[in-house]
Amino acid sequence: MINLLRINSILSTPQISEEFTGVVTFDLASLQLDAPPHCILPSNIRLGHLAERVVSEAIKSSVNYETLHENVQIKDNNQTIGELDFIIRNLQNQSIVHVEIAYKFYLLDPSLPAENMNQWIGPNRRDSLAEKLYKLKTKQFPLLHHSLTKQALKPLHSGDITQALCLLACLYVPLGYVYELTPELNKAVRGYYVNKQAFTQRHQVDYHYYIPTKKEWGMNPTQHTTWYDYDHIKNELGTHLSEQRAPLIWQKNGSYFCEYFVIWW
Repeated sequence: MINLLRINSILSTPQISEEFTGVVTFDLASLQLDAPPHCILPSNIRLGHLAERVVSEAIKSSVNYETLHENVQIKDNNQTIGELDFIIRNLQNQSIVHVEIAYKFYLLDPSLPAENMNQWIGPNRRDSLAEKLYKLKTKQFPLLHHSLTKQALKPLHSGDITQALCLLACLYVPLGYVYELTPELNKAVRGYYVNKQAFTQRHQVDYHYYIPTKKEWGMNPTQHTTWYDYDHIKNELGTHLSEQRAPLIWQKNGSYFCEYFVIWW
């Protein structure tokens, strides 16, 4: 059951479109599935790779696409210079697409310049949406046309392959911040973020909490069954913050659920 919930949570994550990324979008809704893909998800891989595995199984389960290549490592004298996520074929029109997958969590920092999606940063300020898009445009997508890639993909011709991005995003905004987002970005907002002081001040005696592992990020807290009181989680929360790691918190108050990050910065 947990496996299926994890699969569905990834496939139902809102996508950020070409209007914002500047890259053609591969829409997961274009996959014609008779039923959600079923697969055993490994427990020893990172969240991003977990999302890739789920999308891979969805493509393979679809009736309108087939996978030609997956996780193509491009090497120069045994040194890996890059990797292509997927090369797939549309069975209806025979077009071939190089698809890159990203499953990301970003917080809106209004203090940063607004241009080029620069305000959307990782929970620990170590990455940003702007940096991710720059890497995709300058490294990942150009890799398709590298001479070594052409050798790896034979008999396919890179000039016949289009490129697209599947960017699955969960967005969070400052608590109480009055913001104006487009409807597309707004639908990707899952919650908010606070510092430790605000978290402590907002606590009420009937609140219960859970700190999901990173592999649980993006799942629906309403489907979770184990909850703890404040005293139970405060030490774990303190450890995260002292190590400059912003944890995601699921909060339950009766039948009301919400999720937010508690930041250290």
